[in-house]
Amino acid sequence: MKKPWKSRMNLCLIGACCFILITVASLYAEVNDGTQSKPLRVMLVPSDTGADSIADDCKPVFNAITQVYGLHFDIRVGTSFAAVVEGMCNEQVDVAWLGVVTLPIVVKRGCGEFLALDVEKGQSVYYSGIFVARNSNIKTLHDLKGKSVAFGDLLSTAAFNFPVAMLIDAGIDPARDLGKIYMAGSHTNSLAALREGRVDAACASFNVYEKSVQNGIIDPKKVRVLKKSEPIPLPPMGMHVKLKPEVKALLKKAFNNVHKAPGIKPDQIRGYGGKKVDRFDADYPYKNIETSLKKLSAVTDDVKASIIKKAGEK
Repeated sequence: MKKPWKSRMNLCLIGACCFILITVASLYAEVNDGTQSKPLRVMLVPSDTGADSIADDCKPVFNAITQVYGLHFDIRVGTSFAAVVEGMCNEQVDVAWLGVVTLPIVVKRGCGEFLALDVEKGQSVYYSGIFVARNSNIKTLHDLKGKSVAFGDLLSTAAFNFPVAMLIDAGIDPARDLGKIYMAGSHTNSLAALREGRVDAACASFNVYEKSVQNGIIDPKKVRVLKKSEPIPLPPMGMHVKLKPEVKALLKKAFNNVHKAPGIKPDQIRGYGGKKVDRFDADYPYKNIETSLKKLSAVTDDVKASIIKKAGEK
């Protein structure tokens, strides 16, 4: 008969061994390498751009990289911004098209690092906006007091964080001063709520607004800009920290140079929202993204919680 202390020791040893095995397994868990059998798993944040498929918008540039550099990709769209972040940090995503708010999250958590962002006419910026009906009597941000407003995803830079920062900067407490708050989940849903007359104002990126106009989803004769943000760094792409060094280097090289590769057409160089751009920049200073994020410091967790609470009120 085994003595109780020996049984407990055996259990402890077994538990310790299991812990070591699990830890070693997590340390050496493999991410994909971009071969045809192990394509790099790309996940896009669901920042709708007025198209039927965000993945289809972004495929041309990834297809061009496959054509020139032999890296293969499996492109999907996340159900939410948070899902993309968790996918990368749980080693289910190798490359993610993130945002100014979400890239620093994966960097801070130690699972992602900056890859590249697109460049058009020498710039890598876009804008957030608050939109209202053209015939609305809302002329300034202060006129939004008591009015209903639609926001996008809580982690969206242009459909939530910058609009909230603009309101706070104007002396408006969103949870206290606004009327009904709608968390629409995406840029296009936010704009759709305005188009259908369900809200007095909607928050979205100008890229999404412009593409929605081009696709006939939004009538520019019926919508006007109430407030445009300062320039924001374009939504950057991140890559998993555990990618092999040679894969990281090839990804950087590919995004820096694919626009000038033989056989690649300008129409294939598609940036954020599927928009045609001039090129990508994998050497963009990450500190610029961090600086932009500091401007959102007023959008604290408490502010977010109060907005979500109000959005849940009937």
